[in-house]
Amino acid sequence: MYADDRLDGVALVTGGGRGIGANIARELAAAGMEVAVTARTSEQVESVAREIGGRALVGDVSRDEDVERWFAELGGVDLLVNNAGIAGPTASFLDEDPSAWWRVFEVNVRGVFLCCRQAVPRMLEHGGGRIVNVASGSAYLPTSGMSSTAYGPSKAAVHRFSELLAGQLAPRGIYVFPISPGLVQTEMTGNMSDDAPWTPPECAPRLVRALASGRFDRLNGRYLHAEHDPPEELERRIDQVLEDDLNAIRLRR
Repeated sequence: MYADDRLDGVALVTGGGRGIGANIARELAAAGMEVAVTARTSEQVESVAREIGGRALVGDVSRDEDVERWFAELGGVDLLVNNAGIAGPTASFLDEDPSAWWRVFEVNVRGVFLCCRQAVPRMLEHGGGRIVNVASGSAYLPTSGMSSTAYGPSKAAVHRFSELLAGQLAPRGIYVFPISPGLVQTEMTGNMSDDAPWTPPECAPRLVRALASGRFDRLNGRYLHAEHDPPEELERRIDQVLEDDLNAIRLRR
């Protein structure tokens, strides 16, 4: 079983002070990795770090100086999980503030870029690594429970960036996976209906753990859904995914 796979090395999980990120950090630590977690709120990230015996890094993923400091303290990482993200204010388009709208892109997209920019050179020095970028079904679904017009486009950018990065880095031993954690009950989704199609919170951590094991490196750049692509089934589908160009966001004519 994938939950029993043992891992080693160092992992960095951004947005790891609560919710999905904290659960991913717990899963990776339980698997044997040394895990560092980041968040803007020191109390949250320090609490998670104490719980898992990891390292707390306080700061903002959209600030160059914070990200540079994190990696200066950590050195290299074997696994980068870009989980930090915000949904933006709940408002219709005509009521959205341009600064708040752009802030979603600064965190969700610029934050991913900055962390990759620091991680990749270090991974290359150590012979490779893996990057998991948390995107969302809002990147491709025609409608979304998130009312901000920034969230879906920002997650679409995360997916496309991941796919392009995957193509460039795989020949050099770095594998990149954009994933959707599914619709998980967190503070971000707190305004949604109780009868929404919720995803079990353990799905995303299990998928990230499986990707960290290296079993799915052939699916580099493929879009994986934590609930719809459980590791035990996904492994049986690898050849089909590649042959039929599945798990990819494409224009079909």
